[in-house]
Amino acid sequence: MTQFRSGFSGMIERFIAYRKASGSWNEPCYGLNIKLFDHFCADNYHSGTLLSQEMVDRWCAKRDTETNRSHYTRTMAVRSFIVYLRHRELTDIVLPDTHKPESNTYMPYAFDEDELKRFFRACDSIQPYLGRRSSVIRKFTLPIFFRLLYSTGMRTTEARLLGRADVDLAQGVINIRKSKGYDQHYVVMHDSMTSLMSRYDRAIDEFQPSRTYFFQSDNGLHYSRDWVQDNFQMLWKKANGVASSPVAYDIRHHYAITNINRWTDDGFAFNDKFQYLSKSMGHRSIEATRYYYSIVPRLSDTLTEKTEAGFNLIVPEVSDEEE
Repeated sequence: MTQFRSGFSGMIERFIAYRKASGSWNEPCYGLNIKLFDHFCADNYHSGTLLSQEMVDRWCAKRDTETNRSHYTRTMAVRSFIVYLRHRELTDIVLPDTHKPESNTYMPYAFDEDELKRFFRACDSIQPYLGRRSSVIRKFTLPIFFRLLYSTGMRTTEARLLGRADVDLAQGVINIRKSKGYDQHYVVMHDSMTSLMSRYDRAIDEFQPSRTYFFQSDNGLHYSRDWVQDNFQMLWKKANGVASSPVAYDIRHHYAITNINRWTDDGFAFNDKFQYLSKSMGHRSIEATRYYYSIVPRLSDTLTEKTEAGFNLIVPEVSDEEE
């Protein structure tokens, strides 16, 4: 039985099938909001009423309780649905105006090496509860899962949804198919991480010989966002107490910042490495990676120190007479 009740439910189902077939369907975000839109239309208009401009405009109107960002997120599915219909000449509905989302002011946590060492020791010290199967799987999985984030800078969602078939353990290459923005990209693992992933794959195969996901729960599904964050918080507090409260996603920021800081002695090779980092992290544009300039301590000063002398040799300072 369909979960949709509006007069255009069939078009919604075809839209979802299309997005899923193209690997660009985000169920937690798109699925919930397109369902809420459908029910809104069914409840406020006659059941047989076709999609109209009024429906879209009413649903997409910004609410008093919304920020620009939350409004953008809530209406994203409907706007994508309208674009899908317009491209197929199935509607002439005009896309509603949107407000530019506010700038992200969140500052990621700055890990220090001792904190991270204690955290990974806590991961390695997990004891299965009474030998239960799910608890044993958790003991095997968490140390590898968080080390993968730490060593590659992968998004937590990418690691959660990682298919077993997308991990080439012979070459040490991960194929990221499901990512933010749905941009497929590849991540090359360090040899030590490839070795750990191979050992994990062999060990977990005894419990889950036909798993679909590389990190698969005991019920045969991928892990949830809450599973990642709950386990991260529990292990972090065990290792470092409650004085600090980073989130698992901060590991990705740490990866980017650590790499950038290591390149400050590389002169003009910096730009090439920055491009590689952007591609590896799955950023759609180099501008997304440049965000880390603002959170790397003294990066702009360091770049000036490393490049200013060479630049002045090439382009001498203009004297007062020449001005």
